[in-house]
Amino acid sequence: MKPTIMILGSGHFANPGMDAYNYRMDDVLLPKRQSEIEQLVALLKPFRPTKVALEADERFDAETQTNYQGYLKDTYELERGEGDQIGFRLAKQMGHSKVYCVDYFPKQNPFFPDDFDWNLTDMETFAKEHNQEHLLPSVEDFFAGENVEFREEEDGRVWIEPKKYEPIIQMFIHLNEPEGRQAEHRFYLQMAQIGLKENYHGANWVGHEWYTRNLKIFVNLTRITESADERILLIIGAGHVYLVQHFLEASGKYIVESPLKYLKTEDTN
Repeated sequence: MKPTIMILGSGHFANPGMDAYNYRMDDVLLPKRQSEIEQLVALLKPFRPTKVALEADERFDAETQTNYQGYLKDTYELERGEGDQIGFRLAKQMGHSKVYCVDYFPKQNPFFPDDFDWNLTDMETFAKEHNQEHLLPSVEDFFAGENVEFREEEDGRVWIEPKKYEPIIQMFIHLNEPEGRQAEHRFYLQMAQIGLKENYHGANWVGHEWYTRNLKIFVNLTRITESADERILLIIGAGHVYLVQHFLEASGKYIVESPLKYLKTEDTN
């Protein structure tokens, strides 16, 4: 018998704008969205998670636990983030005494010395200066055929804004379809090719930033696995799903269950 993990790929409900491409979410605190989130949690409950893991770095564990304990005592009001809205709700309904922070986001990258030239990871500048712009990801290509529009801000961040309303459950079905996750991962492999001769700007960033972070998320999941009958639900940005799932499956120590099994019902279809 092996422990089971289900990875729920999510958008970022609170619109933190921390990614190069950011999906614009409307206000999840509005009554209609709250009702949809409650329906989503109800669909996830049959998974019977023994632990709920969140996309939060361990350095925020004390704050996260304080907030969750307040929620258990009805003294904390859920904020917009998916960790609160989905993770806290589900953990409370399952009778859990705590939630788990499994993300890894270092203040400084430990793989490079203090005098490392960070320009060696600046793949965008290198691509533009060496006629490799075709290797940079195109958000328009990734979202081709979808009913969205794009807005670039002065700081370079791109916001993906839906043209029509999409119910939460349909949104999560869409985010967790394996074809979409595989397509997104191919963008990282494309970016890794940026560089010439002894220069590996793309591989430096993809390997040392993206792969390392996801590998440590996998390790953190192993650290909270305490028995073979564990059923852990990980709620994390959808972009992480492909790699974390790959690491879990490749380890040979876990069963990875798809959330689509619970989300795709006769009602949602």
